[in-house]
Amino acid sequence: MIIWLASYPKSGNTMLRTMLSSYLFTNDGSFDFDIMKKISQFPNSNIYDKLDVNYKDLNEVIKNSIRAQESFNKKDSVGFVKTHSMLFNFNSKYPFTNLENTLGVIYIVRDPRNVVLSYARHLRTSPEETVKFMTKGKANDMFIMGNWSENFISWKSFSNYNKYLLIKYEDLVSKREETFLKILQFIFRLRNINFKIDSNKLEIVLKNTSFENLKNLEKQKGFRESIKGYDGKQIPFFDKGSSRDWSKTLDNNLSQEIEKCFKNEMTELGYF
Repeated sequence: MIIWLASYPKSGNTMLRTMLSSYLFTNDGSFDFDIMKKISQFPNSNIYDKLDVNYKDLNEVIKNSIRAQESFNKKDSVGFVKTHSMLFNFNSKYPFTNLENTLGVIYIVRDPRNVVLSYARHLRTSPEETVKFMTKGKANDMFIMGNWSENFISWKSFSNYNKYLLIKYEDLVSKREETFLKILQFIFRLRNINFKIDSNKLEIVLKNTSFENLKNLEKQKGFRESIKGYDGKQIPFFDKGSSRDWSKTLDNNLSQEIEKCFKNEMTELGYF
């Protein structure tokens, strides 16, 4: 069964995956980027290729989403899967996922005014163009994301089944231990396992997966999720993290546009 690690891009999904990988997939809390390979991503071209489905055809990707998940989902075990897709068509024809394949979802959200700066850097485009992308929403490289608020709202459907945990990126950074324990408790509950924490291991995990440690590790060994700039040089994935401050660098007109478009959701999340 799948536990989804869902988020809009540049919202802390990678940080969460480093922490989960270090705690759940090692004996001692050690960490390197290779461990993260145990957490797959969906949609994934390799999965669709094996099913002889044209991954470049968006309609076929949507129609075969459940079939694709059934091809790798082991109902007698639990696997973590990252996605930036919104939860489209839930309880309708051709849903992104369903209760037969999903054990639960951890949704990571971040202040969209900081997301736009980080995402613009990743997309190698301007904040202006990124705001257009985030507020209008569209399919991009087979990730049917919707806009920022659509993505956030869609995954709430699982809260009706007590299978939803909302995590703010800001808490994952400023209250790391408290927030990570909350995440582990949620996972243990979904799996019907008595919650017992290894305190020594947790301490090592928090140290090894700190933003500065991840940034240094990327400098030493590289990170497969980083991208190349137009000059061919690698753009580091780990850039500013929690030190990114939209109030100092984001154009006032753009911040107002974001605030107007996402007013209800940002108020709900305490971003005002």
